[in-house]
Amino acid sequence: MKSASPYVFIDNCRDVMEYYQSLFGGEITNFQKSNDGKCLHAELHLGNSIIHFSDTFSKTHEGDNVRISLECESEEEIRRVYDALSKDGKITAQLQDTFWGAIHANLVDKFGIGWLLNFQK
Repeated sequence: MKSASPYVFIDNCRDVMEYYQSLFGGEITNFQKSNDGKCLHAELHLGNSIIHFSDTFSKTHEGDNVRISLECESEEEIRRVYDALSKDGKITAQLQDTFWGAIHANLVDKFGIGWLLNFQK
């Protein structure tokens, strides 16, 4: 496994990131906008850690807007982790190739923990 880090889905993503940056320091990078101007993905780098952010694109409830993002080492690893976590869980986005050159999936495991799985090809 390359890394595990929090991924925050929140309205007004840019404002929220700037607030946390003013509080913790760090650098905002990789800010990607959708066609309607919302944030698709951005990162707040704090030392050796990264907090990922995105605007919400569907309804979220307070408390369930943070997931754990896993960056996998290989295609075999992402498939193994996907199969294990999706057993008795809920798949919210099937494991699939993406426009950003990765294999990616979203799911909630049997314990109610949300996961974003990614393997950059």
